[in-house]
Amino acid sequence: MSTQHQQPEGRAAGPRAPGRGALDGLRIADFSRVLAGPYATMLLADLGADVIKVERPGTGDDTRAWHPPADQDGISTYFLSVNRNKRSIVLDLTEEAGRARARDLIARSDVLVENFRPGTMERLGLGHEELLEQHPELIYCSISGFGSGAGAAIPGYDLLVQAVGGLMSVTGQAHGEPVKAGVALVDVITGLHASLGILAALRHRDATGRGQLVEVNLLTSLLSAMVNQASAFAVAGVVPERMGNAHPSIAPYETLPTADRPIALAVGNDRQFAALCEAVGQPGLAHDDRFRTNADRVAHRVELRDILTRRLGAASADHWSTVLLAAGVPAGPVNTLDDAFAFAHKLGLPGIVDIPGAADGGGEGTPSRQVAHPITLSGTPAQYRLPPPGLGRHTAEILDGPLDGSDDASA
Repeated sequence: MSTQHQQPEGRAAGPRAPGRGALDGLRIADFSRVLAGPYATMLLADLGADVIKVERPGTGDDTRAWHPPADQDGISTYFLSVNRNKRSIVLDLTEEAGRARARDLIARSDVLVENFRPGTMERLGLGHEELLEQHPELIYCSISGFGSGAGAAIPGYDLLVQAVGGLMSVTGQAHGEPVKAGVALVDVITGLHASLGILAALRHRDATGRGQLVEVNLLTSLLSAMVNQASAFAVAGVVPERMGNAHPSIAPYETLPTADRPIALAVGNDRQFAALCEAVGQPGLAHDDRFRTNADRVAHRVELRDILTRRLGAASADHWSTVLLAAGVPAGPVNTLDDAFAFAHKLGLPGIVDIPGAADGGGEGTPSRQVAHPITLSGTPAQYRLPPPGLGRHTAEILDGPLDGSDDASA
């Protein structure tokens, strides 16, 4: 949090690792579950925020039950993927006692994040209008599937949004069925947008002392993330179609078969194309009128693909990757996920980290293996303070602790 304004009275940060995170001193009351909200709050927790995960009694976050796969202790790897560096409390929001304790937590927090169906928090007496009136400095982030207006009643599932939001219409082979992305990509993008909105609102609060409502939804997050495809329609009225792994505006920019597995070629300019032609033993292609410019190559992509496929079929994907990268051509094999982590390690990039302590947050037992935070900060790097918490593990220490800030760094 910026030092321009003092931390609001009663708000106290949770456990701290040596050194200070970029968001040290920030507390987030996290009422979200499943993916978009928990991903956003985990990213902020990695950067130093104290995230208090509020879960329902008995079952907690839905993803606790989403297995297989599970770790050696039977804990869902889905849940583990987005809930490190958080403390878990259990509250029954259907009862007044639970709602009262929720209001106490919110009074001690800088940010509230929720992704209930629109109207739910209002029915619980925890809606943004009421809370912002009581706590003008609060940042209230609401995540929904289709907004709080006419789409409020539509369930916000990633698959549904990929379908109705147009992503599936451009994913898959040209004459095949529409295909979803292999991960809940819309949830991830929405989580990124939520974290960005929260940081922007915090910057505004640093300057003015005033909080605000931050709203993000899956549908408009996807439409924004469709970037060039969405712009093609918005600007030129072009409705894009499925093209397999090809690109509508660049060629060759797709996967091609080799002697063993596909290789991705991402040739973005004429210089790279000339280098590609030289590397595959066909230097004359760069001067062929069909392929001289990118526009020419796009117009004759089928002929170009056939020629390159014949050449690349003479050797393995690893061979061609080595040859092409040495020639300055962006290329690489289609890796499995284990290969992808190995590649990142080879490049010296963060991949997997081990967080000491059991996955229930007890501080003992088998380390929790986690995918590394993707942002590198030179002065305040991401920290891995806590493994994903057991359900309600921190209820007593947080809710029964003092409200004056003396619980800081006590857990």
